[in-house]
Amino acid sequence: MSETEKEKAEVEKEKNDNNLSWQERMAVEEHEKLSPRLVYEIIRRDGIEELNRPTKALIFSGITAGVIISFSFVFKAILTAYLPADALWVDLVTNMGYTVGFVLVIIGHMQLFTENTITTVVPLFNPFTFDKLKGVFRLWSIVFVCNLIGTALAALFLLNAQLFPPEVDQALHELAHHVAALSATDNIIKGIPAGILIASLVWMLPSATNKFLLIFFITYLMGLGGFTHVIVGSAEMAYWVYQGQASLYDYVLQFLLPTTLGNILGGTGVFTLLIYGQVNEELD
Repeated sequence: MSETEKEKAEVEKEKNDNNLSWQERMAVEEHEKLSPRLVYEIIRRDGIEELNRPTKALIFSGITAGVIISFSFVFKAILTAYLPADALWVDLVTNMGYTVGFVLVIIGHMQLFTENTITTVVPLFNPFTFDKLKGVFRLWSIVFVCNLIGTALAALFLLNAQLFPPEVDQALHELAHHVAALSATDNIIKGIPAGILIASLVWMLPSATNKFLLIFFITYLMGLGGFTHVIVGSAEMAYWVYQGQASLYDYVLQFLLPTTLGNILGGTGVFTLLIYGQVNEELD
């Protein structure tokens, strides 16, 4: 037996050498925190399952996620409409509306592109194969396009004049204009923290006892920080394009591609690679 194996055996012996009953021991184990290696393994298995999902399932789940995530745009606008515009605390309240779409999509297990910047990338590393890489690109492309279709459909529906009172329509205009006013460089830079936050959210979910509160807290901070999320922002930009205030050129080159790059850099390029470095030596 190697020194490392002996040390592990001694640690395990110390854990078990007590006077606890088996019921008490089970209670202790349920409250033990998951190690990084175990969290990594949970996400790896989830990623493999996602990579093997049928195309039809990915399409419907991706479109649904795009529609539902648009409620972040809608409810932030609703809160904005009914609060005083000049109050310093307004953003602290309106960004609670920003969390709605994320809560519905993530707890509902719908396919959101930015979640997949960590979930489906984790299985790539151990061991790396080109078949896995092809699978990741297949899933990313399907989910990304379907998310955009969903947000486009939702934004089209929001144009209905009978849907909201004028003050809410005005708030939708203001939020969409704010997103459209950001430059490509702004969207890359602001997209990186958003990617990191979403990836960290996915990483913490297996250990969370209250998933709703965790999703709410992380996405609330993302909205409060003004960080750009490619799918929520796509609903806002699509709405602005439908209004004739922006062109497809603005949508694609000023918002879509830069924000996507920023989210991937943050979610995969920063968070996922650093996490892999943390657990690499512990993996079999």
